[in-house]
Amino acid sequence: MGVRRFGRVNWLGLYTLALREVVRFTSVWTQTLLAPLMMAGLFLAIFTLAIGASRGDVMGVPFIHFLAPGILTMTVIQNAFTNTSSSLLVSKIQGNIVDTLMPPLSPLELVLGYMAGALARGVSVAVIIWLGMAVSVGLGLAHPVYALVFVMLGALLLGGLGLIAGIVSQKFDQMAAITNFIITPLAFLSGTFYSVEGLPAWFRTLTHLNPVFYLIDGVRYGIIDRSDTSPVFGLLVVGSVTFVVLLICWVLFKRGTKLKS
Repeated sequence: MGVRRFGRVNWLGLYTLALREVVRFTSVWTQTLLAPLMMAGLFLAIFTLAIGASRGDVMGVPFIHFLAPGILTMTVIQNAFTNTSSSLLVSKIQGNIVDTLMPPLSPLELVLGYMAGALARGVSVAVIIWLGMAVSVGLGLAHPVYALVFVMLGALLLGGLGLIAGIVSQKFDQMAAITNFIITPLAFLSGTFYSVEGLPAWFRTLTHLNPVFYLIDGVRYGIIDRSDTSPVFGLLVVGSVTFVVLLICWVLFKRGTKLKS
């Protein structure tokens, strides 16, 4: 394949796709940015009212401080997944996916454009929730760089999984099945609400096979300086899994799987 007339990278097309994905969620900010803050606040309030007073410190910090980073990360990854999966699936169902596939965008540029939206939404949600928690429960930032890197990796990983789900799904109930039986269990059974040290050995082993565990553990380290595993090891695991997921996205776009038929 020769050099395209606008260069090896279609910067204008890539920027346009990325901008479209960002505008998609910012135009309905009450649903995509304000609602996650409300949900995170409800989770914190419910757990605080239900067991917060009777629950002792976890990993040397108050239970509410231990819980907050997990809720933040869970909200980020759910929103990143929704951003890419809904964008692609709605385009397929409405029949306007051709408007995305026809422009001279390479498979890599398509992946990067969609990922820009997932990344922007994930980081925006993380910042908003952290600010809310900083005001309400005094949440700080022990290691800001680690926290940001893990949040970004979480948005990219789940954004990539959202792309895969959007590609393979043909209708909303198929997407709902993927969300309910894969994404939600990965998020909830990953140390969001508990330390894995208190789990039975077999359950702890299963948890360590879940990449979302390392995301939550890494964000927790970045925010409260507490973690179940080494954050460096977590970066290696999550970085590797994210690369594989994005590679699969590239292959699916290159082949046009369930997109061009």
